[in-house]
Amino acid sequence: MSILKNLIKTDKRCLRIFLMNMVVKGILGFIRFRKRIKNGSMFPAFQFISVTNNCNLHCQGCWVEVNGPKINIEPEKIDAVIRAGKKYGSYFFGILGGEPLLYDGLFDIFEKHPDCYFQLFTNGTLLTKSTAQRLRRAGNVTPLISLEGDEYVADIRRGGHRIYNRTVEAIETSVSEGLITGVAISVCKSNFEMAVSDEFVNMLHDSGVIYLWYYIYRPSGSDPHYELALNTSEITKLRNFIVDARTRLPLILIDSYWNEKGIPFCPAIAGLSHHINPSGDIEPCPVIQLSCENLQYGEPGSLYENSLFLREFKEQLREKTNGCILMEDPAWLVHFSENHKAKNTSNRENYLTSLLKAPSIPSHSSSPLIPEKKLLYRIAKKTAFFGLGAYG
Repeated sequence: MSILKNLIKTDKRCLRIFLMNMVVKGILGFIRFRKRIKNGSMFPAFQFISVTNNCNLHCQGCWVEVNGPKINIEPEKIDAVIRAGKKYGSYFFGILGGEPLLYDGLFDIFEKHPDCYFQLFTNGTLLTKSTAQRLRRAGNVTPLISLEGDEYVADIRRGGHRIYNRTVEAIETSVSEGLITGVAISVCKSNFEMAVSDEFVNMLHDSGVIYLWYYIYRPSGSDPHYELALNTSEITKLRNFIVDARTRLPLILIDSYWNEKGIPFCPAIAGLSHHINPSGDIEPCPVIQLSCENLQYGEPGSLYENSLFLREFKEQLREKTNGCILMEDPAWLVHFSENHKAKNTSNRENYLTSLLKAPSIPSHSSSPLIPEKKLLYRIAKKTAFFGLGAYG
């Protein structure tokens, strides 16, 4: 695979740390997770932490409330989450926002835990050369840079100016500093044709990108734009494109929705990953902003293990769907949260009311079964954590 050419160009120390902290420890951690699940444990394989709700953009469909008070998670809470993860054999953490590069203590987290690996979800507009150099010195971070459309679409999707060009510049900066650079795209109607084109994948490869992460647009937040959601035909076309492109295009393509047989699943329902918001609330995933546990009331491990809310969320949804409940039946979330007296963690007073009024739309479970064609992806998805832990 010509992807090796891009890997060889990365900083050798960053590559070595990636192989050890992410790949080797990731596989071992996933094996331990499978054993835990058999014993009824609730501690996830991976944890995703939103360090701040502060952001410099206003994206369509974003779950983060950026117009209210700025909330930043305390460093000691992040440290507690990471230490708990290590105890359970989990060394991989996704760092989200808002825009995490606006969080003052961000680099201290990476540098304090050199034995872990971090995926930095960023819009890229603040990823300067000096920032990339510090990430390279840490060595244990892969920037995942959102690219949401071309010059015209990106500005509309992200509520900013020159967003496409600024994102491309961020990718170039990250690659030039030898970082293992990823790109994410939340696929919706306005960027669909770009997302499922060979030209898009090849452009990223030629730019030095290592992997491309496909998400399906999930309308949420105070500006959901339901009209951008994909229909069943488009979701099926996306799935077909990913499976086919993996056999012939020179980029690692990741999704968080289907296993090696093409069977749909939800990482939260599977217990693979959960989300901790800037207030320390433990949520099923970032877009489901409901919680019964908060880090200020206990150690992360015990909070997970004793969470009736998360346990019944998994058990009840396994009987209901393999897709995204927020898209398929948002009103169910309201009734479930009321039964558990769950806290509204969205920072929007009308959150539950908006869920009751939200339409039902297709999620990834609407696609027919389309198994992986490429042996490498079948093995990776079946035996390891590849593409399974993302917040999706």
